[in-house]
Amino acid sequence: MKFPVEEILNLPEMKVLDCQEIEGIGIVITIEKSVNYCSCPTCGRITQSIHQNHWRMIHDLPWSEKTVLLKINRRQFKCNKCKKVFSEKLDFVEKNKTYTKRLAVDIVQQVLDSNIHSVAERNDLSDEKVESMFKGQGSQILNINLNQVKRLGIDEIALVKGQGNYLAVLVDLDTHKPIEIVNSRRMEEIRKVLLGWGIKVLEQIEEVSIDLWLPYKNLVEELMPNANITADRFHVMKQVNDELDAMRKAEKRAAMSLENKSEKDRILEGLNKSKYSFIKNEDSLNDKQKEKLKFAQEVSPILAKMHKLKEEFRDIFESTISWGDSIIKLLDWMHDALSCFPKSIGTMVRWFGEIVGYFDGRTTSGTVEGINNKLKLIKRLGYGFRNFSNFRLRSLLNWHFSINSP
Repeated sequence: MKFPVEEILNLPEMKVLDCQEIEGIGIVITIEKSVNYCSCPTCGRITQSIHQNHWRMIHDLPWSEKTVLLKINRRQFKCNKCKKVFSEKLDFVEKNKTYTKRLAVDIVQQVLDSNIHSVAERNDLSDEKVESMFKGQGSQILNINLNQVKRLGIDEIALVKGQGNYLAVLVDLDTHKPIEIVNSRRMEEIRKVLLGWGIKVLEQIEEVSIDLWLPYKNLVEELMPNANITADRFHVMKQVNDELDAMRKAEKRAAMSLENKSEKDRILEGLNKSKYSFIKNEDSLNDKQKEKLKFAQEVSPILAKMHKLKEEFRDIFESTISWGDSIIKLLDWMHDALSCFPKSIGTMVRWFGEIVGYFDGRTTSGTVEGINNKLKLIKRLGYGFRNFSNFRLRSLLNWHFSINSP
């Protein structure tokens, strides 16, 4: 061939013995190690005594979309001192694998951008082969340093809405990356994962943000003695929004029973399709939603009052006033809103310490929402994943995979 094969191959420890392109197969490059000696792994003595040659065919990265096969002589040596027979080590291919490490890393990257089936077709490989490469190499290059975790978020996601199939997601709130995905939100499963991190990691965690679910709180208190527990503000806000929307639905039902048709139609026109105008942040509404909100407030004074209170509640958490002033404002709000939001305020009373804990460091697990959406996308795209283990690996690699992985 006219091109410098060894430069393109980029395996400095190897020398090229032959290179040819075979129709229907691809480019076949015959190589072996440049040196004619090896160190005995048992006693460390250097030997040049070759016991026998072992030729293997290894898949490598393609060249210009052409398949590349490396015909490698992996020699066996015999130690003259301890008489042990051993095979020389090849750094670029795992033992008993039929592909190079760099091809596996490239396959991992392709799968992250697509799915197993499409990558298999594109590379003329079987789904099983790509899945094996992805799982084997992916597990090796997934390196999550738990020694740096100080603030943890615990939440769950439902991959299929309405089916109760929940996964627990553990997030490093400082890096905004998931560090573990558990195939259940059952406490026994989450406890097992956390204990696997080791006592040292659990004791270094200073803060944990959770939703308003008592089992999470109990688990954190049990396993993380040095952690302050913060109720995630977005889950608290959801309580308020849910109660507001429940009143909106009640107002619609009440309007349906009115005998005055014109009044009934006027109220229903104002309330129909008004949900997001009420629960969305008012400063994020578009012009059409603002008009809808104004009309809905005109036909329902109670909803107008509740919406005003909802926005005041949000402002307490958005403001940058001191810890003490924030608590005073929250207590004043709870007093003023008791008649409109009795259910939400009951929850706030039970979780008051955890809720006001937000004002210490203003920690939230809101980043989980973005992670949630991406995990659902991975689930839809990754129809080649046959089990949770592969899905977990695929998901975590999305945040922790480096293109420079060895």
